Amino acid sequence: QVQLVESGGGSVQAGGSLRLSCAASGSISSTNIMGWYRQAPGKQRELVATITSAGTITYADSVKGRFTISRDNFKKTVHLQMNTLKPEDTAVYYCNVRRLVVYLEVWGQGTLVTVSS
Repeated sequence: QVQLVESGGGSVQAGGSLRLSCAASGSISSTNIMGWYRQAPGKQRELVATITSAGTITYADSVKGRFTISRDNFKKTVHLQMNTLKPEDTAVYYCNVRRLVVYLEVWGQGTLVTVSS
């Protein structure tokens, strides 16, 4: 069974930075995609960034140049460094893992990020 534990959310003023971390337990195989999604109040969940086990990265246009995703395959962790935060970045951020061998998708419990103006 795969479980994800997130940490690092909180409150920050506009222009500030936060770093989110997510640790996976269980078998996620060596071929997978790890990423972060977010859901603001009244809005649908949306992609923030993903990174494959081979290192291919995708960012939402709204965070390009401000957020950086990284991972440690040995530790089965994924991180999201968020800089120059804006009030519109306020949301619950969810860690996601998609195991591509014997397909499985798992979500974390979510961590709240609040950016005040």
